[in-house]
Amino acid sequence: MRRSSTFLYSMLCFGYAFLYIPILVLMVYSFNNARLATVWGGFSTRWYSALLENSQILDAALLSLEIALVSATVATGLGTLAALGLNRMGRYRGRTVFTGMIAAPLVMPEVITGLSLLLLFVSLQELTGWPGSRGANTITIAHITFSMAYVAVIVQSRLAAMDQSLEEAAMDLGGRPYAVTLDITLPLIAPAMAAGWLLSFTLSLDDLVIASFTSGAGASTLPMVIFSKVKLGVTPEINALATIIIGIVTVGVVIAGWTMLRQQRQLANQQAR
Repeated sequence: MRRSSTFLYSMLCFGYAFLYIPILVLMVYSFNNARLATVWGGFSTRWYSALLENSQILDAALLSLEIALVSATVATGLGTLAALGLNRMGRYRGRTVFTGMIAAPLVMPEVITGLSLLLLFVSLQELTGWPGSRGANTITIAHITFSMAYVAVIVQSRLAAMDQSLEEAAMDLGGRPYAVTLDITLPLIAPAMAAGWLLSFTLSLDDLVIASFTSGAGASTLPMVIFSKVKLGVTPEINALATIIIGIVTVGVVIAGWTMLRQQRQLANQQAR
């Protein structure tokens, strides 16, 4: 038993070291004074200043945030409606096809999705003249297309596990289906909707392949800019950008963990009383 525990503990430490040591090295070299990322030239914050003066990266970051906010919000609304249609409307003609269409983006390779959307936009442009050019709008539509599938799965799982007695009681008391949905169903599935929104926001912010297919001249997201720069070699400026992103994510995780721990303590105190 001791040997088995030692082996498992060693593998666990090796796995975490394999994941996090490169990140720590990247963060350390973001304070490198040298121009080469692999040669240490002393401690300096010059690359953070250079990053704040790089209009290309700042514009790409702002565009990525705008696309992520819009696509996550729209995808959450459409995905929630799709989940309600699958969970609350019972059996109807075309349900199997509709379920397959929702699940398809989850297993479809991003290259196939991006290529199919590119062909769709090109065909629409030839037939109707829209879109006039590929850019932020086409990227947003593409991100909504695959993000809403994730939202639908998350919300549908919440609806399947939810007790419907509250909805039935509200309808027995004279509540109309529309009012019951707004007053009972939506508040109960709000955590799942929030989780779907956060996942959609992250997927949109991180996407490179689909955005590369559906973007055009003058519309480069942050992953596209980083990828184009990395092909020429990693610079301390990219390390500084990655360090800032890691810092933001770390702060968000710490705040979320602290909030959950506080809620658990409050719930424990209420139960104790």
